[in-house]
Amino acid sequence: MLHKSHIRTLREDPPIKEKIAPAGAIFDMDGLMLDTERPSLRAWKKAGEQMGLPISEEVVFRTIGISEGAVKKVYFDAYGEDFPYLEVRAKVKEILDEEVKREGIALRPGLLVLLDTFAAMGVPLAVATSTHKKRALWKLEYTGLHPHFAAFSFGDEVERGKPAPDIFLLAAERLGKNPRDCVGFEDSPAGLAGLHAAGIRSVFVKDLVEPPEETLAAVWHRARDLAEATALFG
Repeated sequence: MLHKSHIRTLREDPPIKEKIAPAGAIFDMDGLMLDTERPSLRAWKKAGEQMGLPISEEVVFRTIGISEGAVKKVYFDAYGEDFPYLEVRAKVKEILDEEVKREGIALRPGLLVLLDTFAAMGVPLAVATSTHKKRALWKLEYTGLHPHFAAFSFGDEVERGKPAPDIFLLAAERLGKNPRDCVGFEDSPAGLAGLHAAGIRSVFVKDLVEPPEETLAAVWHRARDLAEATALFG
């Protein structure tokens, strides 16, 4: 069980004096476990170029970690209600699928080390991803990660996506654990805000986006990569 005495703020960040044993661990997928955000960024820009629609990197960054409906709204707000979102999204998927065929899907540094650490401790793991169930399961099975996890919650299973806490609360429920006794891993501002709203201790591992100060202030710990995060647990 996690205790208040173990909580460390990002600003203080003192040396780790005592390792913790969480009741469960909840992982985001894209950008946290899978190195898929960079290919996605390239694909959105390439799809826009092919369709004569200049899509800025800044707009793509605003879509990281949020639900499909929220992503659509970001593009409509940026480019107008006549932006052909579904057509561009289909082109993006086509580009990404071709890249996966050529290069596969890379895991983020240190992931397997952290998963093995939790396995040795007997800590059950869950995935909480904004990606829809069918696509997410395909990615997890393709990369061989699926067997590591005991529970899953997907973007199309909750009414409110990140930064709402719903997807993390569902993951904790499916693990059969109190959210406050769990730890969560995220790379996106929306995901970190969702973990905080759910009452789950958060570990931030940066991928592409640096969260705002108000989000970082609520982060329990920041790690350079997932392998470094293993020092927190034992």
